Amino acid sequence: MAHIIPIRDLRKCAEISELAHKSGEPIFVTRNGYGDMVIMSMESYEKNFAENAVYNAIAESVEQVKNGAKPIPIDEVFERLEAKYAGH
Repeated sequence: MAHIIPIRDLRKCAEISELAHKSGEPIFVTRNGYGDMVIMSMESYEKNFAENAVYNAIAESVEQVKNGAKPIPIDEVFERLEAKYAGH
């Protein structure tokens, strides 16, 4: 469930930090009744950033295939990944 707080509540830093960490969700901050900022824990931010990188890579790959690039067979993909990351 979305957490929405007015900007005046930013004085409650410890409570907001605890909420961000416990919920794992962004906290939306309003100013004069309108959306102004979003606060989230570092863990949530890093997870979100990593997920966006994956989605962007997938979207880029789809565009490349639409523009004529030949897809790589899945077996080759796994071979490349294993060669790159084996032993890490």
